Amino acid sequence: MRYILVTGAYGGMGKKTVEALKQQGFGVIALDQKVGAAEAQVFPLQADLTEEASVKRAFEAVKEITDELYAIIHFAGIYLLDSMVEIENERFTRAFQVNLFGAFLVNKTFLPLLRSGSRIIITTSELAPLDPLPFTGIYAVTKGALDRYAYSLRMELQLLGITVSVLRAGAVDTGMLGVSTDALDRFCEHTQLYTCNAARFRRIVGQVEARRVPPDAIAGKMLHILRAKRPGFVYTINRNPLLLLLNILPKRLQLWAIRQVLK
Repeated sequence: MRYILVTGAYGGMGKKTVEALKQQGFGVIALDQKVGAAEAQVFPLQADLTEEASVKRAFEAVKEITDELYAIIHFAGIYLLDSMVEIENERFTRAFQVNLFGAFLVNKTFLPLLRSGSRIIITTSELAPLDPLPFTGIYAVTKGALDRYAYSLRMELQLLGITVSVLRAGAVDTGMLGVSTDALDRFCEHTQLYTCNAARFRRIVGQVEARRVPPDAIAGKMLHILRAKRPGFVYTINRNPLLLLLNILPKRLQLWAIRQVLK
C-alpha cells in the first residue's frame, strides 16, 4: 500500500480528497488540528502545523505507520479579509504562520520519508498570480508567497527526483467561504476607514464567489496530478473570468476601476 499525507484533512476539500484516495487504495494519514475517528486505510493524526514540536511528534507517529510517503498533499490554510492598515499584528503574523510556514515545516520535517518519484502538491489560490483586490491583500500575499515557495521547492527537489505542483483553486463550496463572508461582515462593521467602500465590496465578493465548484472537483484534480507521469507545476480549477479580465488591464487602469467601484 502506498501512503499519502494530507494536511487540513478534515476540511471540506481535505475530506473529499481523503475519501477519493481511500477509494483508490491509498493509505491516508489525515493530519489536522481536529480529527475524526480512525477507519480502514485512514489514520487520523492531530497536529498544529505552526508548532515545530507538534509536527515532529506527528513525524514520529507516521514512522510507526510507514517508512515511505508517496505524496504530501497540502490543504491546511486560513482565509481572511481585512485592511492592510487596520489588521491586528497578531492576525497578520498568524496568516503567514498557517498559510506559508506550516507547509514549509511539514515538507522539511517529512522529507526523509519521500523518495525519488514522490510528489508534493500544495493548494495555493487563483489569487496567487493575480493582483489582489482591496481587503483580500493579506490572503493574496500569503498565497502568493506560498506559490513562490512551491516553485523554489520544485527547483530544488527535482534534483532528488521529487516533483512539486500547485493547485490554484478558485471558489470552492466549502465552509471556508462561509467563514470568509463572516469575516467580511465583521470587517464592514468595525472598520474606521472604509465603511462605505467595504459595504460595496461585500457585493463584489458575493459575485466573485457565486461561481463555486464542489469539493469533489478538487479531489478529482488531485487524483489527476497523482496519476500524471510527469506532473506539471501549475494546475488550475474554477478561475474567475472577472478577476482574469481585471488583471489584463494595466496597473493604472486596475486602480482606476477599483476606485470607481468602491469610492
